[in-house]
Amino acid sequence: MVDGVLKYIPNLIEYFDEFLISIQETLIMLGVSGFFSFVFGLTFGVVLVVTRPKGILPHPIVHEVLDRIVNFFRSIPFIILLTALIPLTRIIMGTGLGVKGAIVPLVFGATPFFVRQVDMALSNVDHGLIEAAQSMGATPFEIITRVLLRESIPSLARGTTITLISLIGLTAMGGAVGGGGLGAFVIRYGHNRFMSDITYVSVLVILILVSLVQGIGNYVVKKTTH
Repeated sequence: MVDGVLKYIPNLIEYFDEFLISIQETLIMLGVSGFFSFVFGLTFGVVLVVTRPKGILPHPIVHEVLDRIVNFFRSIPFIILLTALIPLTRIIMGTGLGVKGAIVPLVFGATPFFVRQVDMALSNVDHGLIEAAQSMGATPFEIITRVLLRESIPSLARGTTITLISLIGLTAMGGAVGGGGLGAFVIRYGHNRFMSDITYVSVLVILILVSLVQGIGNYVVKKTTH
């Protein structure tokens, strides 16, 4: 049975070591860019919510500037962002190619998306809870951590899941400009050399990765929903 399956993926077997390396590169890009996108996205998302006119720390100028920056980067197609950020990527990472060269554009591409996810999650928190906390003398920091973030954990988990799944797609797209990972592997062999078995198996791996992320996200949402 194994031999019967292997005969359908001869090219994958030949380049199996590179295939494993490409999976590892994809996971590295997903993990590193996902971490920084979460940190920056959560931070900017909180600032966006609390500085709005009816927020707990209203500051129209900060809110307007940050809102416009987020909209600006969200409007740029990722493939263009990859190329436009090459000079900055070289300054930060020392190279514009490979896994290191893809991380900075991935963070710039995913962070604005996650900021909006955080914005929606925090905006859905019952305003009565915030008013109750304020009436009890809670500081803005306490309201952010004990009310806004705590009450929106399920929504934040959903937003994080959606962002990570989007990042998986962006890592594959990064292969078009030498970003490494499964995207580069498929382009190099599956597309340029017409090795369809490599393409199909790579798609299967991405589907499995997406399913794992979605499954973990659903589990976290289920456990934190009350």
